[in-house]
Amino acid sequence: MTFFRRPLVFTSYYFLVIFIFVLIAFLTSLLALSMGSVPISPLEIPELLLSSSDEITHKIIKDIRLPRVISGFCVGGMLALAGCLMQVLLRNPLAEPYILGISSGASAFALFAIVIGISGIWVNFSAFAGAAITVFLVFYLSGLKGKWNPLRTLLTGVVLAAGWGAVVSFLLSISQVTQIHGMLFWLMGDLSLGVFNPASAIVLIICVLFCLFIAKELNLLALGKMSAQSLGVSADKLTYLIYFLSSLLTATAVMQAGSIGFIGLIVPHLSRLIVGGDHVILIPVSVLLGGSLLIISDALARTILAPQQLPVGVLTAMLGVPIFLILLNSINKTQK
Repeated sequence: MTFFRRPLVFTSYYFLVIFIFVLIAFLTSLLALSMGSVPISPLEIPELLLSSSDEITHKIIKDIRLPRVISGFCVGGMLALAGCLMQVLLRNPLAEPYILGISSGASAFALFAIVIGISGIWVNFSAFAGAAITVFLVFYLSGLKGKWNPLRTLLTGVVLAAGWGAVVSFLLSISQVTQIHGMLFWLMGDLSLGVFNPASAIVLIICVLFCLFIAKELNLLALGKMSAQSLGVSADKLTYLIYFLSSLLTATAVMQAGSIGFIGLIVPHLSRLIVGGDHVILIPVSVLLGGSLLIISDALARTILAPQQLPVGVLTAMLGVPIFLILLNSINKTQK
């Protein structure tokens, strides 16, 4: 594959846009850290993070809210980046991280682990195993022995998702009443454990850097496979690479927080509306915006009905539906 026929040029506009979205992510993080059953002023948070006191507010911030905010940012960023890659891979504006059945496979394995009495980190590992198996099945059934076909890939993923969905329904029907609550929270997405897994940050950083490295090729592939090949891009190799990266991001995000919807569908479109379709800037903006959106959604999920907490996936869906309709309406107006 030929990389960088032209070097990446980072202009002052690029750095200004990135600075604005980094600032948004920082402010939403401060807001999320201040929200909760024990309200804390955002101005006090930097001091509490740097201090080593035994005050209850220090423990709340450092041991409970901070890991949850970092985890939420990583998961939101991974889902947004995976959605961006999926839309290039399938060349479909409705493509999102879960469209190939990865989330359904992870859900089936995670719920099976809960049904047989496994808990804790092993549920996450089971979810990752289910996601990995689904990735392999989609890859094998849709083009391992022949040329890649986006339509066949999409249909294979949809069929596998339906099959895993039937398994999930079966597991819910035979599970005990005491297990239902936790299973439903996992299915709707949940960051309530507040456990930050460094592996998710490592995966996100590596994938972002790699996607920036191939950003020019992503721009060309988004125009169509034939157009990309005519301009010297090895479309097949790039397609396999995009599929691997998006699958890794989705599997890691689902392992960390369950199935959180709409982030991977809405954020790439919203980012394109703000900064355009150049992946050199679209990739970091999508990650920052996805992380910020999930952070604020999780903060609302744990405060709206406090002390009761809602699954964060419920809030992302509630926010995602009107945002998507607004985006669709704005696109229709521009086309007229």
